Amino acid sequence: MIIDSHEHIMFPIKMQLDKMDEAGVDKTVLFCTTPHPEKAGTLSELEAEMAALNNILAGANSKDDNIRRLKKNIAEVEEAVRTYPDRFLGFGAVPLGMALEETEKWIDTQITSNFLYGIGEFTPGSEQQIMQLETIFQALTATKVYPVWVHTFHPVTGDGIKLLMSLCEQYPGIPVIFGHLGGSNWMDVIKFAKEHGNVYLDLSAAFVSIATRMALVELPERCLYSSDAPYGESYLYRQLIEFVSPDKRTEEMALGENISRLLELS
Repeated sequence: MIIDSHEHIMFPIKMQLDKMDEAGVDKTVLFCTTPHPEKAGTLSELEAEMAALNNILAGANSKDDNIRRLKKNIAEVEEAVRTYPDRFLGFGAVPLGMALEETEKWIDTQITSNFLYGIGEFTPGSEQQIMQLETIFQALTATKVYPVWVHTFHPVTGDGIKLLMSLCEQYPGIPVIFGHLGGSNWMDVIKFAKEHGNVYLDLSAAFVSIATRMALVELPERCLYSSDAPYGESYLYRQLIEFVSPDKRTEEMALGENISRLLELS
């Protein structure tokens, strides 16, 4: 089974399903989203869509605004999964900055009760926000362990990635997916993942194609095919993995087996 392990929900859903069919993707892991770049036809329209995300990263929204937004986003993912259970499964967002007890309740009511498979995407806009992830890790140890998906490209810095690595070492029982393979820090991320069994490598938005190839060569059992659609195309990222994989077996693991094992789909 070919599984795109990271796409953001797109509207209309039929467009997303059509793109999956074109790419030969059987199932997709859906993530929440606030901007919808798939609606943009021009650069100015894209800038308007992305303005909402930039405000979030800058911490311009209030805690209550973020909570309302994330509940709405999770409801959108949950509805898509419920409508197309054979094509989609979901991850749910968790607000940063909540107290531990509040975070535990959120995981119970918004993630577990909605039958989601993981939490994220977290896009920390500062090192302070990366450190707030520790509350998420603590809550997972008290509720249910889910994979945690963290964006590790810009605006996350090399120092920010090191802070995330430290959390991975403190909580070895929690699987952590390094989104976008660490960006320009991909060498450090691959080396760290080889030494820590709870670290997985998301192959979307790779800094250069050699980064994808090295990840597949060094750690085939923990590389995850994903497109980050609508920012990337499922078809193209599948082709990249097929082109640079050292062998067919590595390709098969990356294109579906690894995420299936991580999420215990079979």
